[in-house]
Amino acid sequence: MNIARIDLNLLVYLDVLLRERNVTKAANQLGISQPAMSNGLKRLRDLFDDPLLIRTSEGMTPTERAQELKPQIRSILVDLEKTVQPRSEFKAYESSRVFRIMASDYAECTLIPALLGRLRNLAPNITLDIMTPSDVSFLDVEQGRVDMVINRFDDMPQSFHQKTLWKDHFSCILSKDNPVLGKFNLDSYLESQHVWVSKTGMGVGVGVNPSDVQRLGWVDESLKKMGKKRHITVFTRHYQAAALLAEQKDLIATVPSKLARLQLSNNRVSIMPPPFDIPPFELKMAWSPLLQNNPEHQWMRNLLSETAETLDNV
Repeated sequence: MNIARIDLNLLVYLDVLLRERNVTKAANQLGISQPAMSNGLKRLRDLFDDPLLIRTSEGMTPTERAQELKPQIRSILVDLEKTVQPRSEFKAYESSRVFRIMASDYAECTLIPALLGRLRNLAPNITLDIMTPSDVSFLDVEQGRVDMVINRFDDMPQSFHQKTLWKDHFSCILSKDNPVLGKFNLDSYLESQHVWVSKTGMGVGVGVNPSDVQRLGWVDESLKKMGKKRHITVFTRHYQAAALLAEQKDLIATVPSKLARLQLSNNRVSIMPPPFDIPPFELKMAWSPLLQNNPEHQWMRNLLSETAETLDNV
């Protein structure tokens, strides 16, 4: 028998009939007429090829087949009710969910600590699994194996949902013993040695070609438009490492301003605005369309967005 041809209302009728063992009472409970329920019983008998309920001196008595069907029908209806019911509200404080978030080194240093501070109060049992860009592929995100990715992206699959968390500018970190500090301008900047730091996109990284300015990012692209080029002596993928290297008196690290401000309490370095214009960049959050309507995921996305807003002007 083709299940598509079965009226599921008949299963509801049978469930109530087997409980009430009375056509009139069953009809009243479902808010239908007694003739409609009688017609439903007739159709049920045809469907199962069994009388199901037989009139006896004790009233309507279920047949052996009906007794077998009773727990099965109840189980089917319970599962169906769960399926069609609206999802219950996500209770973050009670959740022990693990959120897997791919975050760039920049995002991990600036955004994640503030997020963790809020989670301690709102959802203390939630666990964060922070992954690096090299750990994750776009396929992992597309299939929902990673909850979200937070980074600066040159390209993004069109199917992904995304949101800009903030825009950031650039600052220079250099040692307080660096001789250029007394006269920090474009000429002294170009005469200095530099730390390059970046890891955009996703997937396993490859070595950097110092002569390939197009792939070096915003800072070097801006210099190229001016017909200038800086002297890079160290390439790293970690912003915190770049900040530490900038403590050496002959190196300058040009990094996002939010990250540079993490060094404000470091009395060994100074933070200076770049002596030339560098366009701001966007930190984005992206996720799979498979997770768009997941209540837990929606809650975490909202929390990340709210946390980013509190840091946007910092």
